[in-house]
Amino acid sequence: MIQINRRLKALEEAGKVIRIGLLGAGQMGRGLANQLSMMKGMEASVIIDLNLELAVKAFLGAGIPEDNIKKADSLSHANTLLESGKYVYSDNPEIVSAANLVDVAIDATGVPDVGAAMAWDAIKNKKHVVMLNVETDVVIGPLLKKAADEAGVIYTGSAGDEPGAVMELYDFADALGFEIRAMGKGKNNTVVAGCTPDSVREEAMNRGVSPRMLCSFKDGTKTMVELAAMSNATGLLPDVLGCHAPTSSLKDLPKVLSLKEEGGILNKYGALEFINGIAPGVFVMVSSESDELRYQLKYHSMGDGPNYILYRPYHLCNIETPLSAARAYLDHTPTIVPLGGLVSDIITYAKKDLKSGEYLDYIGGFTVYGKIASYKEAVKMNALPVGLINSKTKVLKDIKAGELLTLDSVTLDDNSDVVRMRRKQDSLSF
Repeated sequence: MIQINRRLKALEEAGKVIRIGLLGAGQMGRGLANQLSMMKGMEASVIIDLNLELAVKAFLGAGIPEDNIKKADSLSHANTLLESGKYVYSDNPEIVSAANLVDVAIDATGVPDVGAAMAWDAIKNKKHVVMLNVETDVVIGPLLKKAADEAGVIYTGSAGDEPGAVMELYDFADALGFEIRAMGKGKNNTVVAGCTPDSVREEAMNRGVSPRMLCSFKDGTKTMVELAAMSNATGLLPDVLGCHAPTSSLKDLPKVLSLKEEGGILNKYGALEFINGIAPGVFVMVSSESDELRYQLKYHSMGDGPNYILYRPYHLCNIETPLSAARAYLDHTPTIVPLGGLVSDIITYAKKDLKSGEYLDYIGGFTVYGKIASYKEAVKMNALPVGLINSKTKVLKDIKAGELLTLDSVTLDDNSDVVRMRRKQDSLSF
């Protein structure tokens, strides 16, 4: 992000501003809007949420005077308000993706269907798109990237989210010519595959977050999603289905992530992993065949080798998202995007015994959780991608808790944007 601060300052001094359209005014969107208010050359001009009160609260929290915050009833009304210098809120997502003065559209909902529709429409309207919605990206990111390239705009994941944060380390190491042997993230809590929004409700309320969101972390699905985004952007793969999930200190990690014949846990290098014990950081493990470089790395206190850990001890999630919007606008450069087609996928397992005729719910809910697998493996298994599930996904046969759900074991919602777009993506060559 070198020089972004100076370039944003120069933009503001020239009387210009990068206008952000934000979809979602929950915890992530609220913090994002507040951060934008502290930055030069950027502002949240539009905030959309089904809960209009949350959208207004996000503007007020960002220091926008109440008299300057106006509700838009339509796209044309929003354009008029924006052109008169007002800040616009609404429950109409079209305003984010199509308003004349919006430069960058950001999705902060975490809902695949919502993110898919907004991103597709924004790209068609020549808006840059930043996805603080990894759930959408790991399902149809390749299709959205292809559409953005064809439209001459940027589609990107977000700085600050673990995939964006670790991508900075990956690019740094790759540019220097290191062999990248592993990468991944720390995890704050042990995976509890059967947890539900009810079982984490008290903790969620105490932390001021959604029980469903907290559950998606606790049951491991969110971590799997983040690792899949890393995989799709780099080509690295989980060493085993769902990852090993070791516990390690940072000091011991180079040994833990060595090959089995070297005393570690890996079957092969080029692996993705999540580590209990090093949260909230992200890491890349590198190596070099050069004796001289190994000497230099030891001299610089990186350890004895042959594996060395590059570690970022924090990720600020939504607080860093504006930097991706700035890069897209100023440099026409993404933070993290798929290389081509999918490399990994998130496949679906039953949290409980499911009965034929029952309907599923979404990530972080009561019925399913996800694990990362290579895309090729997922296709061979005919596995159901967890991001295609919504409340209209119907189970066609009895499934035991812990069993894999396959595409022929459910009926998908044919009216779902993300389902239709995934089918389109699966028909393409990358």
